[in-house]
Amino acid sequence: MELENFISINDLKKEDIDFFLKKADEMLKLLDSKEPLDICRGKILATLFFEPSTRTRLSFESAMHRLGGSVVGFADANTSSVKKGESLADTIKTVESYSDIIVMRSPFEGASMLATKYCSIPIINAGDGGHEHPTQTILDLYTIKKKKNTLSNLTIGLCGDLKFGRTVHSLAKALSAFNNNKIVCIAPNELKFPNGIKGKIEEKGTKIIQTQNLEEVIDKLDVLYVTRIQKERFLSEKEYLRLKGVYVVDNKMLQKAKKDLIVMHPLPRVDEINPEVDSDPRCIYFKQAFYGIPVRMALLSFMLKCQS
Repeated sequence: MELENFISINDLKKEDIDFFLKKADEMLKLLDSKEPLDICRGKILATLFFEPSTRTRLSFESAMHRLGGSVVGFADANTSSVKKGESLADTIKTVESYSDIIVMRSPFEGASMLATKYCSIPIINAGDGGHEHPTQTILDLYTIKKKKNTLSNLTIGLCGDLKFGRTVHSLAKALSAFNNNKIVCIAPNELKFPNGIKGKIEEKGTKIIQTQNLEEVIDKLDVLYVTRIQKERFLSEKEYLRLKGVYVVDNKMLQKAKKDLIVMHPLPRVDEINPEVDSDPRCIYFKQAFYGIPVRMALLSFMLKCQS
């Protein structure tokens, strides 16, 4: 398999996804063993985050340090020369001379793809606007596989902001590569799943059901993937406030769910998951966040051609 850049989940075939899930398992075992791992010693990761991040940025940095490599970069575009008016092309051309691989997040769709045109080292998309978040998808699939022991024959509920939610866009595409999955899209009309993505997924034979009512479908779900209503994607604060809090997962809601349901969230959450359910073993979003380390270790080591 060749993976020069990782910009979209469409860059991977089903067998490629399976490969990375197995490699993530290898990395998890190494983490559990507490043995030092220096396979990427001498390699430098540049993290260019033009948009806020906690889990994605820190897990990439942690993954690189765990592999024995180093990290440079910025977590706020205002601390970089972008603040002075520097173009994306000039930033990328400069940073590639300081590093071996770049992880980039931008509020603009297509920014990571554009960056590859100016860069001779690998670029990983860590989220581009409301478009995609492919490394999040790999860790989401890894989480589902660890808990359900399969990525097929599942009913997966995607709940919340399905219009701007890049994590659900990538995840739905990936799930369509596996057999007999059903995706239930739970969102208000204003934030429903984009028809363009929906059509491509249905072409692959994956059934998509759309509804506005979480309570009516929660008892049918094997996986509930919740997303926040994203304030930063709205042009009108009034519209955001009208939709904020439309779905809340709490103890009362989970009483209606299967005993083996798993509740996931890419985080951060606002008010869509009540903290009262954090102790429920079905709620695994913090474990999901941890899995970002072995998954990103697997991706970085493969793309940097580091041998374990």
